[in-house]
Amino acid sequence: MRYLKTIGFNSNQPIGRGFNYPYDTAFSADGRIFVLNRMGGLNARGIRIQICTFDEGWLGEFSTGPGDGEDQLRVPVCMAFDADDNLYVTDEALNEVKVFDSQGAFIRKWGSDVDEIGTLQGPAGIAHGGDGSVYVVEQYANRVHKLTPEGESILSWGSGGSGEGRFDLPWGAAVDSEGSVYVADWRNDRVQKFTPDGEFMAAYGEPGDAEGQFHRPSSVAVTGDGLICVADWGNERVQILGPDGEFRQMLTGEATLSKWAEEWLEVNQDEYAARRASDLHVKDLPAHLRTPFHTASQTEPVFWGPVSVSLDSEDRLYVTEHSRHRIQIYEQE
Repeated sequence: MRYLKTIGFNSNQPIGRGFNYPYDTAFSADGRIFVLNRMGGLNARGIRIQICTFDEGWLGEFSTGPGDGEDQLRVPVCMAFDADDNLYVTDEALNEVKVFDSQGAFIRKWGSDVDEIGTLQGPAGIAHGGDGSVYVVEQYANRVHKLTPEGESILSWGSGGSGEGRFDLPWGAAVDSEGSVYVADWRNDRVQKFTPDGEFMAAYGEPGDAEGQFHRPSSVAVTGDGLICVADWGNERVQILGPDGEFRQMLTGEATLSKWAEEWLEVNQDEYAARRASDLHVKDLPAHLRTPFHTASQTEPVFWGPVSVSLDSEDRLYVTEHSRHRIQIYEQE
């Protein structure tokens, strides 16, 4: 993977161009980019889904929050399009999955009345199977649920623990071209792979900061040729694994200014001058601050809060950074 470009910049406004703690990215059939803004801390203004293009054209937004209305979100986590170009969004506070069409119109919601289990418990990662089924990671139940597009339960698997097929606060999910299901097992510092029916196949990673090790992985995506991309959130990096889980590449971020940021700075010359005079690459932090988090917070081009990895129709990799309010994009060499 090689760096291509950056989209986005931080906006203090609750509407309009610019991101506010983005948490996930998804792509409609016509290539538009949908960005989920979660917000952070005590400030919930700005929760919404934005639409833009690869060339940074601004197309609008929908599902503003916070709120409990049909088309509103409160604590959104992940989203994914199905084969019919409908967007499914998980909300861990409402314990719901909300479905919108590709223009942002609300279609339906479910999660509070799932047959046999009642309410979904902290839905987070979401992915779609080739048969139209929906896989939802329930982080607080430590399981994966397979449902119909209407929210009817098909099967579920998993429980709390560290053994094969067990989870500890699982997060992101992905389905590969063969239908296998991948889950970012956040607190177990690994990615697990399953058959479409939930049978354990493999586990990749262990706690640590070496190659092939993870610290709180939050998201996973699989390319058409089987490369496994993992948002190694706690280590402030993204790792690329081969189809069998072997380490291939480490991405740490190399962001440049986005078109939006450049346009904003052009009309704010004082800030542009201050930026040019600043050292955006801190090199000598005190020993007690030489952690991935502190290094990322002091070094602008690298990842800071790489919460989500996703792939567009051309297998370009999008790394969503919640703490820098941007998306770094990579392409395969």
